[in-house]
Amino acid sequence: MIATKFGFDIDSKGQRQDGLNSQPKRIKQVAEASLKRLKIDVIDLFYQHRVDLDVPIEDVAGAVKELIQQGKVKHFGLSEAGAQTIRRAHAVQPVTALQSEYSLFWREPETTILPTLEELGIGFVPFSPLGKGFLTGKINETTTFDKTDFRNTVPRFTPENRKTNLALVDLLTNVAQRKKATPAQVALAWLLAQKPWIVPIPGTTKLHRLEENIGAASLELTPEELREINDASAKLKMQGARYPEKLQKLTGR
Repeated sequence: MIATKFGFDIDSKGQRQDGLNSQPKRIKQVAEASLKRLKIDVIDLFYQHRVDLDVPIEDVAGAVKELIQQGKVKHFGLSEAGAQTIRRAHAVQPVTALQSEYSLFWREPETTILPTLEELGIGFVPFSPLGKGFLTGKINETTTFDKTDFRNTVPRFTPENRKTNLALVDLLTNVAQRKKATPAQVALAWLLAQKPWIVPIPGTTKLHRLEENIGAASLELTPEELREINDASAKLKMQGARYPEKLQKLTGR
């Protein structure tokens, strides 16, 4: 299943810019370029990367609908969209999947997004299901990131916030030790247990991490263990915003 995205401005050198561009003409250009680069005949899942307030979502959905009718795209997806935007898009072209951040480290989608998706029959593809690596237990307040690492700009990853938020990692570690698993596997198993239509996508660069993550699919948490995790985590208030202010403005629109 090949998924790719459209929605950001690209300069003449093919580099992504800060600005958004979901004009129908641009969407179709991106689709053609993606088909060529990926050397495929059809894109399985075509996401809007972020909601562009300058383009009505109905126009965006309509452009993707045309691509689907032309056989160039199979399914329409949104990313980090708000509930009302999802409904408006879905009325024009059924939305197959929403990709947004969701984990024990970030549970905001539970308020309005998950009920909306369940009502409309839309799948959920959570990115950063391991809290950008934090829930693996390999990061603490003394961890130093490479100067190019995005986490250097994230308020939730300041040393003082990391120190406070480690209480969540301790919770996962305690459960993992009893289950003969890793904290990452418990975090993913918890996510998989929330809804049958959730498919998390952990960012993975190492083979042993891929194998570890796959192991979460066979890790079954009992109702009692899920309740224990939920009750304990509900008492913990995660410190720090998940994005710098500039990026936060692009979410939930």
